[in-house]
Amino acid sequence: MLQELLSNLADGDGWDTAVGAPVDEKAVTAATQPLSDAGWKHTVDGRWIRWTSPTGDAGVLFDAFAAQRLSQTLDTWTIWAGPDPDRPTWTVTASPHTPSSLLSGLSETLAHDTGLRLPQAAGTGRETSLVTSPPTIPAVAAIPAASRTR
Repeated sequence: MLQELLSNLADGDGWDTAVGAPVDEKAVTAATQPLSDAGWKHTVDGRWIRWTSPTGDAGVLFDAFAAQRLSQTLDTWTIWAGPDPDRPTWTVTASPHTPSSLLSGLSETLAHDTGLRLPQAAGTGRETSLVTSPPTIPAVAAIPAASRTR
């Protein structure tokens, strides 16, 4: 995801959103077409449109209210991945000035590359051990003290 973002920013050809213009339906459709093509479902809840992956572990949230408030600093787009949208592992937020081509590229990457990492084969990689109590100190055999007699 980060690689796609950096590549798109470095390209510099994707600035198709006019500064000062509100986000329209055409821009939203262009930005989210890869999600629809990949079978993601969308729901509308008031001012929010949410696209969620079939497995529920990634999504895109569009705030139609924020998209029309260009003078305010409200997040218009939120792209996330993780156990659920309320506790994501990571998020990317974007303003209404974000080019739809950049959002489309991120959507494409999210739809096809997020969550596809295969688990490592057994015996490779680093293992982590969680300890719930402090390690025990080995017992030392008691040596009888030398007695002094007078």
